[in-house]
Amino acid sequence: MDVCLHNNLHAPVTIAALEAGKNVYCEKPMAGSYADAKAMLETARACNRKLSIQLSTLFSKETKLARRLIADGRLGKLYHARSTGFRRRGRPFVDGYGTASFVKKEVAAGGALYDMGVYHISRILFLLGLPQVERISGKVYQETGMDERRRAESGYNVEELGLGFVKCAGGVTVDIIESWAIHLGGIEGSCVVGSRGGIRFDPFSFHSTECDVEMNATFEIDSADWRWHQLNETEWAYDSPQHHWIAAQLGIVDLLPTAEVALATMLISEGIYLSDRLGREVSAAEVLEHSSSTAIAL
Repeated sequence: MDVCLHNNLHAPVTIAALEAGKNVYCEKPMAGSYADAKAMLETARACNRKLSIQLSTLFSKETKLARRLIADGRLGKLYHARSTGFRRRGRPFVDGYGTASFVKKEVAAGGALYDMGVYHISRILFLLGLPQVERISGKVYQETGMDERRRAESGYNVEELGLGFVKCAGGVTVDIIESWAIHLGGIEGSCVVGSRGGIRFDPFSFHSTECDVEMNATFEIDSADWRWHQLNETEWAYDSPQHHWIAAQLGIVDLLPTAEVALATMLISEGIYLSDRLGREVSAAEVLEHSSSTAIAL
């Protein structure tokens, strides 16, 4: 079953389908709240059903290459990463595209962090090996001007800019900036750094030291991806979330932990909202304590 409804409908529909014995593929973000997302994963496990979340960045060519470099030890010990997303003026509805449902908490639950940030944060967590989140601090903004008629029509009440800093187990840290609207010409792409090297996305590059000389390298990713497809008969199963879901349903490959990654992403996003509301750093336990369902009743 494919759940492609608005965010606050993900949990009730997904849970009902799982309890009816269906495997479920759900759109991102996982749900409207951490509590709802947690209930979805717990239900999948209790019902012994498959649950996958649409996280397209986990299947990009660049992510595949990054995983190879990390697995080969080229980055060494991972200790910090940055998750970034940029639109200069790309807010749904008020900037000219999409519907008002994207910018209302009652339906979408969140703004830039839930719409775009989920892709970037989830990729970082995936590459870091899904570290345990311990503490989160953050701030959200809605400061950039917009068409006043569209503002009134939409009831726009979500963030256009989300910032965060996350402390994970083992001393690993992640900083976050996700923009729907900001007065800048761009923001550098996400990155992961380790004791031996670092990678940056958008465009993809690798940075290290060779023979005591700083090295900045690029890769012929397209030709490598073509070769991997010729040599590995299951490579197609990682071309997209949809390809992967079909392959996992058919038993060709094991399902990647997209639900677990998506749940951790929800924890961070809601932690940023809670930190902003309380005006201080919060623990993962506090997010769980404060989180409540935003699900729309069926």
